Amino acid sequence: MKKNLQQLATWLKIEQQLFQDTIVTGISIDTRTIQPGDLFIPFRGEAVNGHRFVEQAFEKGAAASLWMKDEPNPPANYPLIFIDDPEVALQEMAIAYRNEHQATFIGITGSNGKTSSKDILASALAPYYKVQKTIGNFNNQLGLPITILQLDEDTEISVLEMGMSGFGEIEYLTKLARPHYAIITNIGEAHMQDLGSREGIAQAKFEVVQGLEPDGILFFDGDEPLLQQLIAKNENLQTQSFGFTKEQNLIASNIHTSESGSHFHVEGLIDGDFFISVLGEHQVKNTLSAMLVSKALGLTDEQIRTALKQATLTDMRMQLMPVGNKLFINDAYNAAPTSMHAAIHFIQQTEIRDEKWLVLGDMLELGQDEQRYHEEIAKVIDSDKTTYVCLFGPRMKWLYEKLQTVFDEQHLLYTEEDYAIIIEKIKLHATKQSLLLVKGSRGMQLENIIKGVELA
Repeated sequence: MKKNLQQLATWLKIEQQLFQDTIVTGISIDTRTIQPGDLFIPFRGEAVNGHRFVEQAFEKGAAASLWMKDEPNPPANYPLIFIDDPEVALQEMAIAYRNEHQATFIGITGSNGKTSSKDILASALAPYYKVQKTIGNFNNQLGLPITILQLDEDTEISVLEMGMSGFGEIEYLTKLARPHYAIITNIGEAHMQDLGSREGIAQAKFEVVQGLEPDGILFFDGDEPLLQQLIAKNENLQTQSFGFTKEQNLIASNIHTSESGSHFHVEGLIDGDFFISVLGEHQVKNTLSAMLVSKALGLTDEQIRTALKQATLTDMRMQLMPVGNKLFINDAYNAAPTSMHAAIHFIQQTEIRDEKWLVLGDMLELGQDEQRYHEEIAKVIDSDKTTYVCLFGPRMKWLYEKLQTVFDEQHLLYTEEDYAIIIEKIKLHATKQSLLLVKGSRGMQLENIIKGVELA
């Protein structure tokens, strides 16, 4: 983005008196990461008032700053735009920039796999287009407008992750972004406490179609009956499905994994054998959506095959990490029942290494059925294929109690809050034959276990 203050003021429908020609090239809400040329947006909260950091923002190279009209003592002789509400101003600027931008916009939502799908899609398109994607977790009502305003003016593809915790949030984001293509990765159990049921979760994710451009296409997990039901009620919606069953527009089969990644076969709108340097059947399914979007954008099967070989994911998503002679799968970014079951299934089936460890932490935000969801993990843990189980967090005690009749004391460990106990267990018993899955919700920070083993 390269706009002067007068252009920004026009977007905000206000009259800019001074510094009209000052050029802004980005957006920031945090002086710790601000870049030269950014417009600083100060938010006023209960604990912190961002206006206190405006002068610091200028010292670090900010080109200009917003300033709330009712905030006293604006600094003199600095380029300021006076507004009523910084959040509203941020969103209004993002809408205006989106309306004039020529990029193809792609929105991605779903219970699990949003970030992986975003990363794989961006990797598939990057050799052929100028692509920008959501960075980190900038996927909410503040993060998505910032992502849009950070787009270069010559960006050709914008891949936008859309997160939510309640009804109406995806509707807001999709109407702001107006995607040409949308993806629903799956329907799981995350945010059950806010949405009440999987049906409610499906309805909330399906809000993404409300902002879809009139000729846009929705790509969806065709193995999910709840999505099939919603699509049946929207006869004029253009859709393409992906999955593992024969009814889909793109079907994956013959999935085989090694330390280098996953080999698989597809048929349907694309046919042939493909490879991604990512582990897990669920990641293959995420790849299918990226393949369909790439095809819709005009890439050939061979272009897609070549690009996918170079695909990389954000850290802590089925990330292979050798530590000494041990091999970890770091999937500690987040967890819900669907993704937990998928990761456990993968490690039990893979032949990468013989001795399998499950290092599992609490799954959060599951609502009143959280005990049942933790206990049900026991049904997918095969004691013939799993040697050690280490559990962390107060909710994992429910699973621990279920597994006590399956594993002996030597091979089953539980701790409510002490990483060190698990780290010591791994140090004493894991070997060059060990493959250790580390997975839990973000709040459990299970990556600390891997770090502890590294430092030991």
